[in-house]
Amino acid sequence: MSEEPVLEPAAQAFAHATAQPPYLYQIPVADGRKAVDDVQSGEGVALPAVDEEWITVQGGPTGDVRTRIVRPRGFSGPLPVILYLHGAGWVFGNAHTHDRLVRELAVGARAAVVFPEYDLSPEARYPVAIEQNYTVAQWVAREGRHKDLDGSRIAVAGDSVGGNMSAALTLMAKQRGDVHILHQVLFYPVTDAAFDTDSYAQFAEGYFLRRDAMRWFWDQYTTDAAERAQITASPLRATLDQLTGLPPALVITAEADVLRDEGEAYAARLRAAGVPVTALRVLGTIHDFVMLNALRETRAASLAIGQAVETLREALA
Repeated sequence: MSEEPVLEPAAQAFAHATAQPPYLYQIPVADGRKAVDDVQSGEGVALPAVDEEWITVQGGPTGDVRTRIVRPRGFSGPLPVILYLHGAGWVFGNAHTHDRLVRELAVGARAAVVFPEYDLSPEARYPVAIEQNYTVAQWVAREGRHKDLDGSRIAVAGDSVGGNMSAALTLMAKQRGDVHILHQVLFYPVTDAAFDTDSYAQFAEGYFLRRDAMRWFWDQYTTDAAERAQITASPLRATLDQLTGLPPALVITAEADVLRDEGEAYAARLRAAGVPVTALRVLGTIHDFVMLNALRETRAASLAIGQAVETLREALA
């Protein structure tokens, strides 16, 4: 067994505070959603100034998608786009839970962030969310100019299951050929439904995101083994041919996270396929450290967000 990580104080405190039941997956879904919203209340957290609007993107068979557009305050003219796909287990999360992070990315990268509020599980199951997200990407590419969005300059980014769906979106864009993605930023992504890595064993409990929780999240998304094996659910299972030609990637993982090893394995798989990859493991922290407002002032979060902003700004310039 590897040595236990030494966490930053705020990360250790958060891990300790969430180490006792009931866990989110043991309470009614509605109560869990409220709990995640409450954790992300934003009190005392700096929120960069932005201009925002809400639109509805027509979603076809998978339904319309409420979508938030966030721009740096006062910017006019066509802006490049960060299509941001939020995490929180396919079950939780929304524009509120990711508000601070989205604002930071928009202001820091000098880009518009387009944020689909895709339908959550278990009410909507695979592949509804990825199809809704892809519909929004198509809208940006085809119609974004009507909202001063530059559909020729699109990056995709996401955290946790949002990282999973961001990876899926790049694969779908390659397959379908109607959306061009310039870059992908994956924060501690879910890449495989296997639960069998060393990090899954080492951090199965006591580090916020539990192995049991990930099993439950996957069950809400899809219990079908064939669906879980599809590359748009488990992108780590893609062949090198399927990965060849995907956009350059920044993959950021957390030291004490069950998802660490599969995220790093996906980065290595992309690299083997000839995709330019920057992979960064941030020590002393836990899952969700980029999204959680309680961890925003940690050195880990500052490092990861700074790297993501710099990468996106350069990719979209």
